[in-house]
Amino acid sequence: MPGTRQKYTGATDMQNRTRQERHFDETERALPTFSPLAPAAPSPSDRARYLLSYLGRKNPLPRPITAEDTVWLLDNTAYRNARTGRWEAEFTAAAFSQHASCAVVDAVAGVARLVGLGEDDPDYPTVEERVCPFVRDVKPGARVKVLQAGRTPLKLGPGGRNGISTDVRTLPDDPDGAWAGALVPTFARVPKGADGILEMRTFFAGPEGWGVISDIDDTIKVTQTSDPVGILRTTFLERPEACPGMPELYRAIASAISTGPAAGSGEGGGAAADDDDAGRESPSPPPWFYLSASPYNLYPFLREFREQHFPHGTIILREASWTSLPGLLTTLTVGTEDYKVAAMNKIRRWLPRRKMICVGDSTQSDPEAYGEIYRAHPGWVRLILIRKVEDIAALGIAAKNEPERFEKAFHDIPRGVWHVFTDPAECESIVRDAVAGVTGVAGVPGVAV
Repeated sequence: MPGTRQKYTGATDMQNRTRQERHFDETERALPTFSPLAPAAPSPSDRARYLLSYLGRKNPLPRPITAEDTVWLLDNTAYRNARTGRWEAEFTAAAFSQHASCAVVDAVAGVARLVGLGEDDPDYPTVEERVCPFVRDVKPGARVKVLQAGRTPLKLGPGGRNGISTDVRTLPDDPDGAWAGALVPTFARVPKGADGILEMRTFFAGPEGWGVISDIDDTIKVTQTSDPVGILRTTFLERPEACPGMPELYRAIASAISTGPAAGSGEGGGAAADDDDAGRESPSPPPWFYLSASPYNLYPFLREFREQHFPHGTIILREASWTSLPGLLTTLTVGTEDYKVAAMNKIRRWLPRRKMICVGDSTQSDPEAYGEIYRAHPGWVRLILIRKVEDIAALGIAAKNEPERFEKAFHDIPRGVWHVFTDPAECESIVRDAVAGVTGVAGVPGVAV
């Protein structure tokens, strides 16, 4: 029945088998561990701030941002609250010191050793640069002041123990509806000397039209999520590489589902308003959500990758391992189905009337997570595309590509809704048919009434 959770746990079994066969535990033990959350000899005020950070937003003594701090503001998506009709958005900010109290050199050396890199290698500084977000001291209980759209002051936080704050804020209304489909900047108001990602962009998504939920690792970015050393190399050493054919597919999707210029893609729109939207406000350009099990430490790295290759969209990451190198491997391979289902349920609360296209791959739990969310909310997901990864380093075990796996993951879902592909180009006509056939029989794309 709608809203009832029907979970297929085969993905968890396959993840556990992959971790065992690829010796993830051994690699995690070989990585250096550290605890920069609290200084070795904290002052009474630092100790008090750390303890109060357990209260999260109820913290009565938030920590102000200083000139020696780093702040990240994460791009987000605004939506109209179904009850009030007002624009609102979830703002995520991270605050930490520009320096680390732990031995950075040990963390860098540990990663370099596992990926086979010597200190005299010209790529050694790349490892050091990418490891830094994992070893900097976080700022528990920090409050970040921002200026939204150049005129509305907001306070974000206080953050929790991991230095991250997540707040839903109501935004000023736009009586003429001009903000729908717009990309609006917000700037951090910090002391001179503070650095980081001090500008974020909010995409204002109207309630109607299409939207896209995309996995990142091994769907659009080569990560080798089933090989622990492969993860370390692609994360800390190698230049990020787009999966072949996926940038072209995403440009085609943006063109097919846009009602105006596709945000961040540079492409013109094409599709007209759908029949089932008649009589409502005009659909706005589609929102994109990039959903990854990677920790928030990798946000700048993934944001730059997205900007280079794919349409603008909100990147949603896990908070599980802010200061843990071994935790990177854990977050990418443990509990990913539950995490992604929870994130998609949140997106649906924001945009329940959008028609969603979900794109993922066969290396982790995307088929099971997308199948679960489809059954829980019939009609919200209109199309599921699964990239069949055939690189054994990324795949892990052959069972992930067996037809029986997909049949179980998509049990009770119309066959015309889900597609497993190897060549992204073959999906372009599938997307066009899904958009054209949105009024089809029983929710099956491409079947006209």
